[in-house]
Parts: sequence; C-alpha cells; structure tokens
Amino acid sequence: MAKYVPDIKTQRWVIISKSRTQRPSQRKSDDSAVLDGKSEKTFVCPFCPGNENMTPPEVYRIGSSEKDGQGWSVRVVPNKYPITDTHEVIIHSPSDTDDIEVLPLEQVTKVFTAYRDRFRFHAPNGHVMIFCNHGLAAGASLKHPHSQLVVVPKQINLDAVELEPVANVVEDNNFFVTYCPDFSQWPFETWIAPKKGGTVFGDISDAELPDFARVVQHALQKIQKVLGGNNHENGTFVYNYYIYHGKNWFLRIIPRSIHRAGFELGTGLSVNTIDPTDAAERLKGI
Repeated sequence: MAKYVPDIKTQRWVIISKSRTQRPSQRKSDDSAVLDGKSEKTFVCPFCPGNENMTPPEVYRIGSSEKDGQGWSVRVVPNKYPITDTHEVIIHSPSDTDDIEVLPLEQVTKVFTAYRDRFRFHAPNGHVMIFCNHGLAAGASLKHPHSQLVVVPKQINLDAVELEPVANVVEDNNFFVTYCPDFSQWPFETWIAPKKGGTVFGDISDAELPDFARVVQHALQKIQKVLGGNNHENGTFVYNYYIYHGKNWFLRIIPRSIHRAGFELGTGLSVNTIDPTDAAERLKGI
C-alpha cells in the first residue's frame, strides 16, 4: 500500500512507496562486466513480444490474438512495482526501440487511444495521471518505449501547473494548438492544448485522436532536431511528457537538456536558459 504524507504547512504531499526500490534496471544490465573479452548481458525485456508471461496479466490491448499472447499493437499491464495502489504500464508497440517520434502515425494514434480508454476507465476512482519517461536519464528503468498511468486519491492535492495562456504558437491544426508558454521552466518546453476548453482528457473523441497524435509527434520531432545531440543519451532522445489530470487538460513535453541543481531545489524556482519566444521561433522553423 502507498503511504501519503502531507507537509505541515502547505498543500503538498509526498508518497512513500518502498516497492519502487525493487524495480529492475536495464542500465545495470547494459553496464555488466566483461568476462573473457565478452560482455555478459543477461537482461531479457519483459515488454517485447514473446515475453508476455514476464508481466502481470494484461488489462487492455489493441490488436489480435488472445489475452497475454502475441499479436498486439498496444498492451497495458499492471506495474509490478507501483507508486500508488493503481499503477499501469502502457507499452507503446512491439518495437524495443521506436517511440512516438518515429512510429507510424497510425500506431501513435493507437497509443493515445489506449491512454484515452484507460483514463475513462479509472476516472471515477481518483486523479488519473498519464506520463512518459523516455530515456534512462528521464526516469525510465527499461528502454522499451512505454508510458505509465497512476491513480491518486481525489482527497490528495496535486501540486501541478494548470493550463497556461496560449503564447508563442508553434503549430495550429484543426483541434489543437502547440505552443511554448511564457511560463516555461525548461528549454524548448512545449505544450499541446485542445481548442475546446473545459474538458478532461477522457473527453477526446475518435475524430480528434489522429490530430492529437500528429501534433505530439510533430512537436517531439521538432524538439529533437533543434536540440541535436544536446539531450541524447547513448543515441536516445531524452524527454518526459505528461497529460494534465483535470479540466482544461493539456500535454506538456519537457526535453531533458539541463539538470536541476541546488538553486532550483532550494528555492522552488526554475531557471530556463531559452526564452520561450525564441524557442517557438526556432521550433517553427523546423
């Protein structure tokens, strides 16, 4: 069971989750010792096709075949090392390497369809937080591209940034706008928001999902190109994104090109080295 501890003066909480220390680390496997001139790598990816028995029984899939068998396009399973009492892993595709920025648009749409469907399923039970940690430096313990869904009890206050006004527009399509808000805490931080306000993510329609997939993919491709190798880790583009849990939802992309240090941790203030206006102009030029 997760343990929630409040701060004595603010509305902030901390979650104590001892099971997270038991997560397998692919970094440790990839950095294994060299014996007799050969690298001893024993890691087997539990998210790859053929290894379905290595995960808990799936709770959702897009694709053919039977439950917990091969033939899936997107697969959702409970997290074996949960942060909260409800914690799921959304496996983006059978590919061990390709993610949102390179997958076919049809596959990206399937990923966001899974997000929407699982959000709707869990929404009555609490705050539904969907997030992606891409790259080991961004918090991913396994390289196989995946996202996570966590449910936090509604009585717990989430100290999350709410929708910022649209400014510094990068892309504008039928249903969504991509922009770098003036309140950007990270270089080339990019937000994607629906033009229709007052909705939660679970309200996104089948007609809107392909447009959403397209603009998210475009944003990641632009950020990756403008940053070049400045936030790559052994060839992997490193970033986080999450979908805001409440009304007036948005998706926030945070490229991990800088690290938070003592000043930020000690004051709660962020230092952004790129003006959001300049960031938007550079992204639009891609």
